[in-house]
Amino acid sequence: MYYVNVEQIRQRLEAIPEIANTLTLLAEGWSGSLLEGMAQERALHLAIETVTDVGSFLIDGFIMRDASSYEDLVDIIAEEHVFAKELHEPLMALVKLRKPLVQYYYEWPRTSLHELSPVLPQLLSRFRAAVEQYLERELKA
Repeated sequence: MYYVNVEQIRQRLEAIPEIANTLTLLAEGWSGSLLEGMAQERALHLAIETVTDVGSFLIDGFIMRDASSYEDLVDIIAEEHVFAKELHEPLMALVKLRKPLVQYYYEWPRTSLHELSPVLPQLLSRFRAAVEQYLERELKA
């Protein structure tokens, strides 16, 4: 039997509406200010951490193969059909932003709206729904 920390997964999934709302507000009113740039960086970083944290909990709980990188987390949960195939590429693009945001933050173009920011709200909402459905399906037995 699996031990899946559903509480920890749900805690992280519950952060998605605020992250999505922030990204929507930023995308709709973008003027390229420093404050907007810093807010976008934080929202993108939180989106990445949410996806990778949830992925880690799923991998550990359902005893999936070990991940060797953040990108591998996304690949593994995609292979396990946690979410629809069309979410794989944009989630991978999101997770690939982790290194530039965390390690090369001094090079991040703060005055530019990142191309993922306008599409992430819907993507994150779909990810959340898919994970919830996966948990319901897999833990039913």
